[in-house]
Amino acid sequence: MMEAKRLELVERIQNLKKEKRAIILAHNYQRPEVQDVADYVGDSIELSRRAMAEEEARIIVFSAVDFMAQTAAILNPNKKVLIPSLGARCPMAQMLPAENVKFWKRKHPNTPVVLYVNTLAEAKAECDICCTSANALKIVSSLNADTILFGPDHNLAWYVQQKTGKKIISIPERGFCPTHLLFLKEDILLLKEEYANATVAVHPECTPDVQSTADFIGSTSQICRFAKESPAEKLIIGTEVGILHRLKTENPSKDFIPVYNGAICPNMKRNTLELIYLALKEERYPINVPDNVADRARRSLDKMFEIT
Repeated sequence: MMEAKRLELVERIQNLKKEKRAIILAHNYQRPEVQDVADYVGDSIELSRRAMAEEEARIIVFSAVDFMAQTAAILNPNKKVLIPSLGARCPMAQMLPAENVKFWKRKHPNTPVVLYVNTLAEAKAECDICCTSANALKIVSSLNADTILFGPDHNLAWYVQQKTGKKIISIPERGFCPTHLLFLKEDILLLKEEYANATVAVHPECTPDVQSTADFIGSTSQICRFAKESPAEKLIIGTEVGILHRLKTENPSKDFIPVYNGAICPNMKRNTLELIYLALKEERYPINVPDNVADRARRSLDKMFEIT
């Protein structure tokens, strides 16, 4: 995008925000120009909770993927939540429809169901409690059960099992994030040879092989915090490359090396400045979660907040 056009769009967006009492939330994986125009940048839950704190806001433009905008709508029933692109859908969330959750509940009665927030509202409505990649260990550890149904990410389920010692039954059996499967252990080992003093930080949606190479495993918000606090001057980052913009902005004196430059979530990148402008101008693509689904899903989220 030409700089003059970008600046004009940004100005129009800023004017519409004031006119319509709107805020823009952008996930850490969004395009750099989208992160720059956002009021807040972060992970899905911290953004939804930030929206709850913005009592004067009438409209929330959530620049991310579908389940994140749904969560914001569930937690902010009195605000209009807009998603800039209807095509911004999370493949992992699609892997665990509500009917699949019900099937596993019938197969394992009386077993607590913990669902990653990376699920659609209908699935959240069927679980006992939600978790994030940042608090999954705390949530699972808090439950008075030795066996847990956990979905939809198989790699996060593996990580939780290793850290808690509990038996984790992954639902579905092999749910995954396509972007985080792009990372290879061998690539990280080569980078560690090239950058001998670098620290490796990866997301728990990466495979166990990749996790085994890491000095730090955490969510996007935890990786951002770790990067600030770490004495390391060079960090090798194993998650979607959109996070590098925030990392470099917040830590200009440090070097961040992506494990793989092609680790791009095409669904996250569907949101653009043009689409954010149109969402605000036309108030298009509002998120509507049926009340009966929203109420049950909200209970699962509220339980998570009570523990964390």
